[in-house]
Parts: sequence; C-alpha cells; structure tokens
Amino acid sequence: MPSGRESAREVIARVASGFAELPDEAGAPGAVPGQDGPLRWPGYGAALASATANTGERESVVCGIADVGGVRTVLVAFEFGFLGGSLGTRTGTRIERAFTKARELHLPVVSLVATGGSRMQEGTPALLQLPRIARQLTLHRRAGLAHVAVLRDPTTGGGWATLGAGADVVLGVCGAQVGFAGSRVRPPGYSVAQQFAAGLVDQLVPVDELRGRLERWLRLLTTPGTTPAPVPHALGSTTLPDTGWDAVQRARSRNRPHADDYLAAYFDWHEPVSGDRAGGVDPGVLCGFGQRDGVTFAYAAQCGTATRPAGFRTAARLVRLADRLDVPVLTLVDTPGAANDPAAEEAGVGAAIADLFTAVAEARVPVTSLLVGEGGSGGALAFAQPERLWVTPDSYLAVISPELAAAILKRDPAQARRTADQLRLRPQDLVELGVARGFAQLGRTADQANTR
Repeated sequence: MPSGRESAREVIARVASGFAELPDEAGAPGAVPGQDGPLRWPGYGAALASATANTGERESVVCGIADVGGVRTVLVAFEFGFLGGSLGTRTGTRIERAFTKARELHLPVVSLVATGGSRMQEGTPALLQLPRIARQLTLHRRAGLAHVAVLRDPTTGGGWATLGAGADVVLGVCGAQVGFAGSRVRPPGYSVAQQFAAGLVDQLVPVDELRGRLERWLRLLTTPGTTPAPVPHALGSTTLPDTGWDAVQRARSRNRPHADDYLAAYFDWHEPVSGDRAGGVDPGVLCGFGQRDGVTFAYAAQCGTATRPAGFRTAARLVRLADRLDVPVLTLVDTPGAANDPAAEEAGVGAAIADLFTAVAEARVPVTSLLVGEGGSGGALAFAQPERLWVTPDSYLAVISPELAAAILKRDPAQARRTADQLRLRPQDLVELGVARGFAQLGRTADQANTR
C-alpha cells in the first residue's frame, strides 16, 4: 500500500467502533484471485492474488455495520491498496449489498471513498457498475435515508461520479486529489480544495477531525424535529419604524443583526453545507443543519447581499434534502434583491429563482420564514414560505426598492421617501395586509446570541 494512505480497516477504526463486516454473498459473479476475469486479461488473476496477499482483502471495498457517535451506520470503505481501489463487478456487488442492508435496517450510509476509477482489466462489465451503484443511491434516497461521502486521497473516476458526488453531504479530506480525471489521465489532477471552491464539496476536513465531524453529521441527519421550526426571536430593534423610509434605512443598516447572529442565537450548534453542485458558491447565502434542544432543523439564510444564482440553487438543494429526510426548515430572508448583472443573467438567475420557488412550494415538511432585513422583490420572496412568514422590526418587503419604483414611475429621485410610504413595506404594513402572519417575539438583542 502506498506510504501515507490508510487502509480500509484503518480508516474504519479511525471513524467508528464495533465494526461487523458484511459477509460475501456465496457464488457472487466476478473475477476472483487466480482467474483472469471476463476479458481473460493476461495476468489479471495473478494481480488479484497479489492484491489479496498484500492487503488481506478479497476486493477493493470493505462493507459492514458500525457505531459512529452512537448512530448505527453502514460503512462502505475503499481499500486503495487493492488495485487502486478500482471498481470491478464484485466491488459493485458488495456496494449493492451494503445499501440493500441499509434499507432493510433503515440505517444511514457513510462511504469512505478512495479509488482510481473503473477496473480496466474487466472492461465494460466494470463500467456497468456505475449505473448499478447509481440505482442503489436512488433507492436509498427514496427510502428517506441519509448518505454521507468522505473523499479520501484519491477519489477519481466512477467512484467520484457516483458515491462521491452523489451523496447528500460530501466531506473532503484536506489534501485529497478529487476529480473525474485522475492525475495519470490529466496531470496534475484536481484537488479537493478546488472542488470545494466550485461548490461540489460541502466541507474540507483535516483527517484528525474526521471522526468528530462524521459523528455530528450523522446525529444531525438522523434526529429530525417533529414540529415546525420555532420562529426565532427578533434580535435587533424593539420598536417599529414610523415611516416606510425609516423601515428601509433600518433594514439597510450594517449595525443591525444579520443571519450569522440569528443562527448563533437559534441553534445549540450547526454544520454548513456549501455550493450548488453546479459549479457555484454564493457566500451571501448560508445553508445547513443545526441542533436545537436535541432535534435537527435545516436552515437557508440570506446575509443581506444580492443573492446570486448559486445561492438560490444551494437553498433549493437544502430544502429538497431536508424534505426527503423529514427535517423541518427555517429560512431567513434578507436581500436587496437577486443579482442582476450580466454574469448572473448568464448563470440563469431567473431559472434558479424559479427552482427555489418550486422547492419551497413542493416541500412536505413545514418551512418557517422570518424576514430579518431587506426584502427586495422576488429575490427575497423565493426564500419565504408565504403561509408561514413572520417579520422583525428591522425589516421591510417590497415589490421593488423605493428608488427603482420612483424611477419606473418617472418621479424625481427625491420622491423615493414618499414612494416608500406608498408601497406599504413596513413590517406592521405587512402584517396588516396579511402578507406576514405576525411579528417575531421582541426583547432579545444580538448581544444575547450566545445565551441558548
């Protein structure tokens, strides 16, 4: 085994306890040591025998049931020392049986991936393991079960394109090579940090922190709240604005509480997800799962900046994942509007907004929404569940900003203040108009964010 790489059993011991390996299925198809496989590749049988002698394993994955932080979990751990962790027909059989066992026992799956891709010595039959694995991921999702992938070094080819990129939550071990093309196909390869920057990995994790991070994630994904997410307390002003322009100025103030303040006050602890899985990250949108009083709620929060297409797509991904896992959702609405620069238009901002509207409308779990700052048009409303929307004294919601409304109406720019009153955008106006159900409970401040 290459120096510095943990074996499958070493990484299992690192993250779990009480591992019970699943037995091989008698008569499972595929190449075995001493046989040259479906292509009769010269020397393949000897290579399998050598891999077994060197690693003590009979295939490139080790599968079983273990305890991870008190959560019973099915583990799929790749042995890179066995022909580079490559995917052969027997590999596919083991993975299929692991996911089937997870559905039978209603358990989450953690895939500890380290692979060079499909096994060339078995040709197309090896390649056909990719749709076979994809089918298992689909059945696992339909069963409402969680799947966390850990990207070890390296994670390339079909292993990345199925178990890696297809997981609900993707954790990348710092320093790992991750990409569809490995370093021998396209030197010098692609790093996990680059995949994280592109919105394809949720978190980068130092290897010595892996166990703790997995324990937190499995707890989050297996303890959903059974009631709607409670409405957060208002953290800022305790009095309502007198005029529409006052409301706008309050919401635009840098000194009022923002999403990070609300999340710190609301959750005992939380873990973020990152990226839209389509090449984009919006730092102005925070999404993830958090624990509050021992149960999990999901969150999607705007941070007061213009929301970009990646932000809408990340929020839609979060809402759909939470819905599938029966986790209630909290959204925090705060944006001057959707980004409308050429780059945003080219990235499909309209389609991204439509997708989030659809995700919220389709959600079976309750979505609780709180307007904490600016509410700029459809870019804000896409984050809101209109039937469960509350407001804070530091907020407003309008069809368009007062300045742009005045411009569209061909008014003098100085008329923006009067236009703000005519738009009836104050929080109390929103309650009176029936747009919002009511006010968040008053009386807490951002300084009390750590009192939970």
